[in-house]
Amino acid sequence: MALRDGIQSARTIAALTRAGAILPATPYAPDQIQPASLDLRLGARAFRVRASFLPGPSRNVSDRLAHLVLHELDLTKPVLLETGCVYIAELQESLALPPDLAAAANPKSSTGRIDVFTRVITDRAREFDTIEAGYHGPLYAEISPRTFPVRVRMGSRLSQLRLRKGESRLSDAQLSDLHARETLVASAAPSIQDGVAVSVDLAGFGPDRLVGYRAKRHTALVDLDAPGSCAVADFWEPIHGAGAAELILDPGQFYILASKEAVHVPPDYAAEMVPFDPLVGEFRVHYAGFFDPGFGHSGAGGAGARAVLEVRSRDVPFILEDGQIVGRLVYERMAERPSVLYGAGAGSNYQAQGLKLSKHFV
Repeated sequence: MALRDGIQSARTIAALTRAGAILPATPYAPDQIQPASLDLRLGARAFRVRASFLPGPSRNVSDRLAHLVLHELDLTKPVLLETGCVYIAELQESLALPPDLAAAANPKSSTGRIDVFTRVITDRAREFDTIEAGYHGPLYAEISPRTFPVRVRMGSRLSQLRLRKGESRLSDAQLSDLHARETLVASAAPSIQDGVAVSVDLAGFGPDRLVGYRAKRHTALVDLDAPGSCAVADFWEPIHGAGAAELILDPGQFYILASKEAVHVPPDYAAEMVPFDPLVGEFRVHYAGFFDPGFGHSGAGGAGARAVLEVRSRDVPFILEDGQIVGRLVYERMAERPSVLYGAGAGSNYQAQGLKLSKHFV
């Protein structure tokens, strides 16, 4: 089938599935195809492994697993994944991409917000989350819970896939023009250099100046397929602003914060949060970075949507200040405008958000 350049929409993802470029082991769930991405589902088996790995250009994932597996897990029933361990899970979706179509993967928003580190691996991969144009073969997910133990099963969705034809990323000049027309971030003078800068809000929300949440340790488990099943107080410590608008990040701790700017992704574009220069501080913004077309778009009920920031400190305490840049938004053109925007259909859990934990917590 003939494809246009850009990020492929839900309509094209469905068409590619019918054409055999995407091969699901079982029929898709009703909300599995998002406006500009496809959720990936865990398959029937996972493996506890000694260490993370990449297979390299001459080997398949199964070849490496033969030497690294500690034990096998049956995902046809619920399974607990423990913190500090590394697992490789088969995915139900495999690919037979045409030679001009590549793909990229990223954790789903809900996955990042509970500090589950996950990356997609292919056979002969030299990089995580990157699928070369024309790839034919299975997909696997590397999963490592960092803070909370999690329960998963066959069909659980931790990652999402985007399909890209050609060069679709906007240059800084094009971003400046688009911001002038569409207001990509609510900032009087946004920093646009290798993307649109996003800063952290430490002034606080509401009368109690809620700044964010710090994850508790030694908690109960989070069931990834049970929204609303966990009490916030059992898993999170709220952080309130007091005095100077700054926050000392403790080494190894996980935080949920929010961007100072409201973010807007116009309907003809998709965006991704990429880490800011690591030389600016001993922290990193977490891993869930896809923003679908329509995120924060007033026409889809999202005016004023903040970007939630999953932040982890590294080896030393670090002072994060209000308004400090923590990431950049890279925008790409859609091959076509999706028929349903983010926020206008099922599965849009974070439209019009402010400071919001994952859907598992109430």
